[in-house]
Amino acid sequence: MSAFNAFKANVPVPWSPNLYITLVRGIPGTRRLLRRTLEALRLTKCNRNVIRWNMPTFRGMLQQVKRLLAIETEEMYNARKLKEANHRALRPSLVVNHHSSPTINSSS
Repeated sequence: MSAFNAFKANVPVPWSPNLYITLVRGIPGTRRLLRRTLEALRLTKCNRNVIRWNMPTFRGMLQQVKRLLAIETEEMYNARKLKEANHRALRPSLVVNHHSSPTINSSS
């Protein structure tokens, strides 16, 4: 469950020492203050991840640009990565035999 969906569902998000931050919206067209905040967070391109400490200074910066970001705790990030790895995992090949096996007639 993403942090935003947890917020909408009023589910308490577990506290984590680290926050995993992903830039999901583009930078062009944003105000200079927001661009400078993203530069300070080291987020320069879409779909890039950074790990930051869960401190009030970083949370204040994230509050400014929250509509451009996806913020996850360690537990949520690890669960999402595990789900993606399971989705990409190789599956056993499906073998289909279209030829029927020969039947042996024992009527002699």
